[in-house]
Amino acid sequence: MTARGQFRAFAATALLDGIRTPWVDLNGAFGLVSPTDLGIKAGRAVLQRAGLEGRDVDSVLAGSMAQADFDAYMLPRHIGLYCGVDQAVPALMVQRICATGFELLRQAGEQIQAGEAGTVLCVAAESMSRNPIVAYTHRGGFRLGGEVGFKDFLWEALFDPAVGISMIQTAENIARHCHIPRAAVDAWAAQSFARAMAARARGWFADECVSVGNEVFEAPGLLPRGIRLPRGVEAVSEDSHPRATAFERLQQLPPIYPQGVQTAGNSCAVVDGAAAVLMCSADQLAGRMPMAWLRASSVVGVAPEVMGLGPVPAIRLLLERAGLALDAIACFEINEAQGAQIVAVQQSLGIAPERLNACGGAIALGHPLAATGLRLVISVARQLRASGQRYGVVSACVGGGQGMALLLENPLAKT
Repeated sequence: MTARGQFRAFAATALLDGIRTPWVDLNGAFGLVSPTDLGIKAGRAVLQRAGLEGRDVDSVLAGSMAQADFDAYMLPRHIGLYCGVDQAVPALMVQRICATGFELLRQAGEQIQAGEAGTVLCVAAESMSRNPIVAYTHRGGFRLGGEVGFKDFLWEALFDPAVGISMIQTAENIARHCHIPRAAVDAWAAQSFARAMAARARGWFADECVSVGNEVFEAPGLLPRGIRLPRGVEAVSEDSHPRATAFERLQQLPPIYPQGVQTAGNSCAVVDGAAAVLMCSADQLAGRMPMAWLRASSVVGVAPEVMGLGPVPAIRLLLERAGLALDAIACFEINEAQGAQIVAVQQSLGIAPERLNACGGAIALGHPLAATGLRLVISVARQLRASGQRYGVVSACVGGGQGMALLLENPLAKT
C-alpha cells in the first residue's frame, strides 16, 4: 500500500546554478545584518554566476522563518527588486520551517511545469541572531501586577505546545524509542565535524560560498541598503562553526536534559546565512549545462513527538513513487537537526554512513532554518557532478511533525 503524503514528479526542470553565503555563528559577523540583505547578496551572486540578469527572472520565491527585521513582510519583494528583477514580476514568501529550501524548489518546479515561469529565483535567508525578544499580549497595555510576557522568540519557537515538548526533547524520544546510546550520538557528531574539516581542507566549500563584505545595494528608483559588518571585519569567506572536535571532548559535555543524549556539541549549530538557487525549464537553458535536474519531491506528516523521523517516510515515498531502490541513490544529504535524530534516520533507512552527509552536516556547519534546504541541494548536486553518479536525495525533518525529500539527477551521469 502506497504511503500517504504528497508526491510530485518533474520533467525537464533544471537547477541551473546555486550558491550560498558562509554560515556564521550566532551573534557573529552577520549578527546585525538583515536577512533581506543576506538574501539580496545571495540572489545577486547566483545571477552573476549563472550569467543572467535580473530581468531574465519570471518569478521570485523566498523563504525566511523569523521576522528578523521590520520589513520582513516584504523580504521576497525586496530581494527581487534589489536583484534587478522587473517590477512586474511577482514575489512570494514560502515557509515550511526546516524544509523551506526544498519547498522553494518544489513550488518553482510547479510554476515551471505549469508554464507560469521560465526562470525562477529561489532565495532563503535566515538571521537567527536577529530573532526578536517579543511580547504578543501587551498591545492593550500592562496590567497592575500582571505577568510581563516578553520572551526569547529563538528559544520559545523550539517548543511545540501541541505535545508539550521542545524540539530537543523530540530527539530524546527518538533515542529512547530506537535505543540509541549517547556514545553513538557523539560519534556521529565527531564524524560530522571531521568530515566538514576535511572538506574545508580540500577546498570543497570554497566553490559553493560567496564572500560577503561591506556592500551597498542600489536599484533604480529605490533607496540604497546593504551589508555592514562589525568594525575590523572586512569580509567573511568561510563557515565559522567547523572546528577540530574529538569524540572524547563531546563525551564530556553535559546533556541538555537529565539522563539525555543531546548536548550543545551534538545538536545543530545556530547560525546566520543565506542561499540562492536559479531554477529554469529545459527550454531556458540555451545550451548551458545545469547543476542538476529536479526529478521529484515528497512531503509527509509524522507524529509531532518524534518529528525528527520525518525523513524516513518522506524518502520511502519519494523512492517508491519514483520507481527507485535505495541502492540507486549515490549520495544523501539529510539535515542533522539533532544527533539522535540523524542516527535514527540512517539506521531506519539502512543508508551506508559513507553515502550520508559526506562533507559534514548541520552539527558541524550549522542550521539557518530556511536556508538549510538549499545548502543540502547545492551539496548533492556538486557531489553528483564530482563523482559522475546519477541520483542524489536531500531530506529534512520539520518541526510539528513533517518530513520532506527531493530527488536530484546529474545531467552528466556516467552510471
